[in-house]
Amino acid sequence: MSRNDSIRPRPTDNAFLGPLEGGSLEPTYSGALSFMRRRYSRDLSVADVVVWGVPFDCATSNRPGARFGPQALRRASAIFDGDPQFPSGLDPFEALTVIDWGDCSFDYRRLDQVHGLIEAQAAEIIAAGCHLVTLGGDHSITLPLLRAHVAEHGPLALVQFDAHQDTWEDDAEGISHGTFVTRAEMEGLIDCSRSIQIGIRTVAPDDFGIAIVDAYEARGLGVAGIAQRIRERVGDAPAYLSFDIDALDPAFAPGTGTPVAGGLSSAEALMVLWSLRDIDWRGMDIVEVAPAYDHADITAIAGATVVQHYLQILAERTRG
Repeated sequence: MSRNDSIRPRPTDNAFLGPLEGGSLEPTYSGALSFMRRRYSRDLSVADVVVWGVPFDCATSNRPGARFGPQALRRASAIFDGDPQFPSGLDPFEALTVIDWGDCSFDYRRLDQVHGLIEAQAAEIIAAGCHLVTLGGDHSITLPLLRAHVAEHGPLALVQFDAHQDTWEDDAEGISHGTFVTRAEMEGLIDCSRSIQIGIRTVAPDDFGIAIVDAYEARGLGVAGIAQRIRERVGDAPAYLSFDIDALDPAFAPGTGTPVAGGLSSAEALMVLWSLRDIDWRGMDIVEVAPAYDHADITAIAGATVVQHYLQILAERTRG
């Protein structure tokens, strides 16, 4: 090896120029940002998993700002670049081809059309046989995402990490981040007998028979107990993961629109998720990251790590 070879700089802009397989090695602080440096692409024929953003927050009931969540999550995910991933110790991109689709396209002036466009674009990705991972956005986006997934997979068990039940009354006409579960139940999208919510610490009018592990109960159960409760509830049903970042205590996730004290720590939530590698996951979203209220990116880092753990779960499943 010549001296010039030994000092050759690392490549940059893996998001546009790098290979589809394997982690990249560009410096964490430079280069174009995609989720975990995955190649931006719209070629679904090469992808096992598609990560995309839905920068919509016009259905919030408190502080806005989750429209900037996809940007923040991509930025925070750069810290994982090029390393064996914890806790698996593996490079998930050796087992999975993951692309960053970019963001959902919609006209912010036509709010009545947004959910339909989310559903249609998600359906295109899912119909191509790709596993869809969504970066939100407020929690209302989970409703069109569920519609798209259910069209392919049938009704799903919902595993929801959240401070809120999101079961407020809904007239089936408007959109709200606090009613997506109500609408999903009304439309038969979720199997409530197999669904469960973790970290709840508010009270809503109805639970539709969905099991609840509230934040205080979760603290008493511990990581193993929470994971066991989820496994018992979901069983072998196909499942969808919706992770509202406000499931975490504001000490671990201040950058969100409706923070509620007394939630899970980031370590507890990640350990529970990692314990659920035997669940038949069909898709997931991370929502309500609002970076304007964040400090030192700690909320975005927590959210990006949720997705990083989920990708490792999919990679382990692919590897058998």
